[in-house]
Amino acid sequence: MRAMRMHGYGGPDVIHDDEVAQPVPGPGEVLLRVAATTFNPSEAGLRRGLLRSIVPVDLPYTMGLDVAGTVAAAASSELAAGSSGLAVGDRVIGRLDGRAAADFAVAPENVLVRVPPEVDLADAAALPIAGLTAWQAVFEHAGVTAGQRVLINGTGAIGRFAAQLARHAGAEVVVASRSRGDVAGRFDAVLHLVPAPPRHAPLIRPGGVLVSVTTPADQLPAGDFRAVHFIVRNDTADLAAMLELVASGEVTIDIAGRRPLTDLAAVHAAAETGGLPGKTLLLPSRP
Repeated sequence: MRAMRMHGYGGPDVIHDDEVAQPVPGPGEVLLRVAATTFNPSEAGLRRGLLRSIVPVDLPYTMGLDVAGTVAAAASSELAAGSSGLAVGDRVIGRLDGRAAADFAVAPENVLVRVPPEVDLADAAALPIAGLTAWQAVFEHAGVTAGQRVLINGTGAIGRFAAQLARHAGAEVVVASRSRGDVAGRFDAVLHLVPAPPRHAPLIRPGGVLVSVTTPADQLPAGDFRAVHFIVRNDTADLAAMLELVASGEVTIDIAGRRPLTDLAAVHAAAETGGLPGKTLLLPSRP
């Protein structure tokens, strides 16, 4: 089978299109026939070696953190009988520690969530990291409720999901962007989702909250508000709740591009030059 593997740390050219043996699931794991994976900015940092002390990997490393696919097999016959909750043929998504950028991937059963029939399986690959980050930023860390005023600083996949979730909660939402210029007014919550200093902190009302996924806690500004930095948590309950909103039409998945899996290195290169707006899916080719 095909797998897009990182053979060292460096530029996009360290990503190779390799032919490898199909993986075999172990206890508590399933084999997925991959429908799609995605590109996440954090994977560029991983490739460049910036996360080596936090996320050590064995090389060559099969890339891909988000996965959408169909359960093809398991380590035991119990799965086929449905006793584990999943069954062969189930459509699922989840967040992995790599291995999704391939024709087939092994995944722990306990990180996977079934995809409702109303949701396109490949598109759902955009949810595990970006969707979970937005969900936890809006509901867990900012505690957004109806009637509040929320500023979203970031127009990427996380920002788009966060804006929809905050509106779903009943908040008034303003989205900041480079082209928008200055933002006026005061806000109960500011969600800082871009790799730059949080410049909107002076707009937070007393008792409000600044939530950042990029600026470390010790670099967040102080004030008469709460400041939080967090790293997304893999949570199947949150992911299932996000899927329900997508299935009901309350949240839409914006896909900016669909590329063959073999374009992964080119997608990394485009991201480094700012030529990759929105969420890009990587799709394995099928015979």
